Amino acid sequence: MSGDLLTIAPLITVGLTAVAVLLSDGLTPNRRYAPIAVALAGLGLTSWILLQQSGGTVTALSGAYIGGPFVAYLGLLGSAVVAITLLISPDHLAARRYPSAEFAATLLFALCGAILVGASGDLVTLFIGLELMVIPGYILAGYAKRDPLSTEGAVKYFLLGSFSSAILLFGIVLLWGSTGTASLTGIATALTAAGAGLHPAVAMALALITTGVAFKIAAVPFHYWTPDAYQGSPTPITGYLSVGPKIGAFVLMIKIFLIALLPLAASWIPVVAILATATMTLGNLVALTQSNVKRMLAYSSIAHTGYLMVGIVAAGEGEASGIAGVLFYSAAYALMNLGAFAFLTAVQGRPGATVQLSDLAGLGRRHPMLALLAALFLLSLTGIPPTAGFFAKAYVILSAVQAGGIASVLAIVAVLNAAIAAFYYLRVVIYLFMRDPAEVEVQVATAPLLRAGLVVAAAGTLLLGLLPGGLIEAVVKAIAS
Repeated sequence: MSGDLLTIAPLITVGLTAVAVLLSDGLTPNRRYAPIAVALAGLGLTSWILLQQSGGTVTALSGAYIGGPFVAYLGLLGSAVVAITLLISPDHLAARRYPSAEFAATLLFALCGAILVGASGDLVTLFIGLELMVIPGYILAGYAKRDPLSTEGAVKYFLLGSFSSAILLFGIVLLWGSTGTASLTGIATALTAAGAGLHPAVAMALALITTGVAFKIAAVPFHYWTPDAYQGSPTPITGYLSVGPKIGAFVLMIKIFLIALLPLAASWIPVVAILATATMTLGNLVALTQSNVKRMLAYSSIAHTGYLMVGIVAAGEGEASGIAGVLFYSAAYALMNLGAFAFLTAVQGRPGATVQLSDLAGLGRRHPMLALLAALFLLSLTGIPPTAGFFAKAYVILSAVQAGGIASVLAIVAVLNAAIAAFYYLRVVIYLFMRDPAEVEVQVATAPLLRAGLVVAAAGTLLLGLLPGGLIEAVVKAIAS
């Protein structure tokens, strides 16, 4: 029992930190930064525990929880995402009279779910972790409860998320009943033993699971909730929603498709390839038409879902570097996308302000350092060297080329879509530096924590582009476990 508690210590630490955050708010109600400081301290302790567990694989709860390098990598990445979100959010929320303590605690509970998804060894733990991760997202999407757009987006997110969870659960139950086991490796063994042919119950389970997962990652045509939920949420929350739940959903995809359903790869690879093509293409084409920068980034996040799916297809074709590409891309995407939303948070200093392209005209003259950071994040999202985005895209595309088959076709589609994406990302850079300043000057927030979040995201974006070797080693170690 004590061994199990030590193995699941990261979960316990994050949960206790969430409780401590709420207690600190009750004890020091007039200190805005106290809950943030407690949350960051808890994340630091959790990261230390995860590093201690990164040496080898350990199990708990009769194999339902599998710790080790894979969980350590995902837990550290999730902790970094939550930490950057906490840095960029408190002053933005306080200016709009939204409580910071409840926000921090909700993020921490979502991190518990993400860690559990990464450590899950069976379908039950996987589904519980998924719901623990996404339910806080519904709360966060509606955090601006006095804003009709926020309420509308949260309701859409909740309803479609609930439907997708039910569809996914039906598929899980059918798969469990067809194979006689909930263990992910046990399911793969049972499907391999069943030989050629697809049993009708397994085929139905595969269809339901694919549909449910597609909703969770916002793949086309199951993406309709994404733009409204992202646009209506407070900007720091939008940054988190575009990164945290998406990475967790792709870990779910790795667990189900690349472990449990790997023997059925020939059946699901064409479907996932079609979804990836549609997701990349539609996300980029619609982003081209957006004049609202926040909504443009929402559609671009859909396109990045398609790029990540290319790595899943490559891994399904037998190319192990496909999984490595997905994990590396997740880290790079987290840093550059959170950085982009941190920039939007900075230029939304005034409550009620929106960010249209015209509002950014000439910002490079008035606030050159902020504009340079924005350009860095946008260039990384485009995939221009020497940023993290370039190496991440190259990693995924090369893995698809090496896999051959359908994956090599997806590699070509990804390159063409990256060229399309360059237009709307670089258009923002042009407005920042090559247009006359807007008549009404944008009120820029200069809070110290927000600046710290921008610097952390920028440093990570550059380091992963210039020195990717350390993270690649961690990714390879995580996959080997």
